[in-house]
Amino acid sequence: MPVKNRFAELLPEITEWRRDIHENPEILFETHRTSALVAEKLRAFGCDEVVEGIGRTGVVGVIKGKSNSSGKTIGLRADMDALPILEATGLDYASKTPGAMHACGHDGHTAMLLGAAKYLSETRNFDGTVVVIFQPAEEGGGGGREMCEDGMMDHWSIDEVYGMHNWPGKPVGSFAIRPGAFFAATDTFTLTVKGRGGHAAKPQETIDTTVMASHLVLALQTIASRNADPVQQIVVSVTSFETESKAFNVIPETVTLKGTVRTMSTEMRDLAAKRLPEIAQGVATTFGGTVEVNYIKGYPVMVNHEEQTEFAASVATKVSGDCAEAPLVMGGEDFAFMLEERPGAYILVGNGDTASVHHPEYNFNDEAIPAGCSWWAEIVEQRLAS
Repeated sequence: MPVKNRFAELLPEITEWRRDIHENPEILFETHRTSALVAEKLRAFGCDEVVEGIGRTGVVGVIKGKSNSSGKTIGLRADMDALPILEATGLDYASKTPGAMHACGHDGHTAMLLGAAKYLSETRNFDGTVVVIFQPAEEGGGGGREMCEDGMMDHWSIDEVYGMHNWPGKPVGSFAIRPGAFFAATDTFTLTVKGRGGHAAKPQETIDTTVMASHLVLALQTIASRNADPVQQIVVSVTSFETESKAFNVIPETVTLKGTVRTMSTEMRDLAAKRLPEIAQGVATTFGGTVEVNYIKGYPVMVNHEEQTEFAASVATKVSGDCAEAPLVMGGEDFAFMLEERPGAYILVGNGDTASVHHPEYNFNDEAIPAGCSWWAEIVEQRLAS
């Protein structure tokens, strides 16, 4: 089954939606315009129910099939939020909001799911119910968790849930997926290193926080190189080194380190959460200083369920002719919260030879729309075959 002809017909319209969303990006839970646009279109499509305000600014649409003898409900999820990035694409429809940009393709995800919702509302060629889920705050806000905490899964009796992300570097409209752990857990830490400041010409009179923090940056790398099993995936990155000093001749009283830990298993996640503060305290004591540790567990590992992954791959193969094995991704994805509540799968759709996601020159490839829409529609029509 190749790309559905209906989506080729709808491509100009869906592209127009996508570019409008791209031009008006909104960050985290501030997706008020996008959410209103989504709700308006779902109602215009004839969805049986449209509910706003799930997970603060999330939107849910319900589409019932021609029959419901199966009693099954499938959830399809797209994210809506943008990133705090200054766009550098030079597009005619570039962001009109300085410092905000759809640099991860959530505009495309939203538009594709809207396209699928329009088609499914027209045809209703399935036995059961479809719940289309438009989620805010994927980029660090945990919008998926909040929609689940609002009782979305139980309220609409969702049995399975499926999601999709575009992937630069893969041929346009091709697919890739893997069972099991797929996207990493994303934890963050802040280390406030304290010593005794003073004149840089008299270091003997200070407890040098810059030296202390520099040793700490290197010591934290031993979590991956000397504490973790070498065959396990773990990344510990210090991404910010800040002092209050602006002078060349002042040793600062305080240095703040910030960073992230990425892991693919509960074992490695727990190891990092234990060793990082131990190492920090040890280094601080060695130099006669102190350290305050703030370790925050963020998104969990996103785990694809085996049966649903196999099914999702078979649908992708029918749409595009093939479905490759996806690599492990050390980035995070808060669809993980939905997959913790219900079985399901998350797939990648090729975006072609474009800039990488989270880059100021990235742009979602509209040529991927028919394949993405077709995959979502076929998930429903095959899983809920009448």
